[in-house]
This record gives sequence, C-alpha cells and structure tokens, in this order.
Amino acid sequence: MSTESTDQTVVTESSAPAGAPAGAPAGAPAPETVPATRQTVRTDRQTTTTKPGNSEMARRIIVLVFGLVQVLIGLRFVLLLLDAREANALVSGILDFSQLFVAPFEGILRTDALNSAGSILDVTAVVAFVGWTILEMIILWAVGVFRREPA
Repeated sequence: MSTESTDQTVVTESSAPAGAPAGAPAGAPAPETVPATRQTVRTDRQTTTTKPGNSEMARRIIVLVFGLVQVLIGLRFVLLLLDAREANALVSGILDFSQLFVAPFEGILRTDALNSAGSILDVTAVVAFVGWTILEMIILWAVGVFRREPA
C-alpha cells in the first residue's frame, strides 16, 4: 500500500471598495481613496492511498509460497551436507517435510546423492530447487500476462 500526499496552494486577490475615512465630517469631500486589495491564501491537501491490485497480490502470494518451498529445500541441502543428526526432532521434521517437494525430482539424474564421511550432497535437492524456481518463474509469467497497466 502506498500513500501519496499532494499540497496545492491557491492565492486569490480581490479589491474591496474603500469607504469614507473614519472621523471625516459628513458631507465633506472624500479624499482620493485607493482601493484596498485583499489577499486570500488557501492550502488544499489531498492524500491518496493505493492498494495493490489483484494480480499484484497473486504475485506476492506466489513468491511467498515458492520462497518457503525453496527455503525448505535449501535447509534440507545444508542439513544433509553438514551431517546433521536425524534423531533431532527439528532436523527430522525438516527432512521429512522437504521430502514432499524433492520427491517429484528423484530419478531424473542417475545419481540422487553423493556420500562422503557421513555428509551427503543431495543432488536431487539441487535439481528440485532449480525445478521449483523454474515453475515459479513460469507461473509469475502467466500472472503477468493478465496484469493490466493503469491507463
């Protein structure tokens, strides 16, 4: 949501007819009078608040959801690479939940993981990360096609 504030200053001048000076005797000729000018200054403030449109909200939600999936896959990659203890409930939960997003990409390459001294380089997680990112870009492109630009 963005807020835009606009100030507009309007200056108007008007001439008022001058009357007889105060304290002058009645019937005495009026001295030469100069018309008085009156100046009015008015400032108008207009505040406009705009909200994101439907396509922008859809784009934000898509980026959030795919961002969470990518963070989860990234955590899986790091935890397996650092040989985190799978007996820990947090590590086990992250690995189990991220398996949902990595499973569709298993078997794409001949090797799913490389092992060395307990550490696992999860190649499938890297492929899944790239795959989900490409899918996100395609969906964002499709949402962008239907986006209307203001006239």
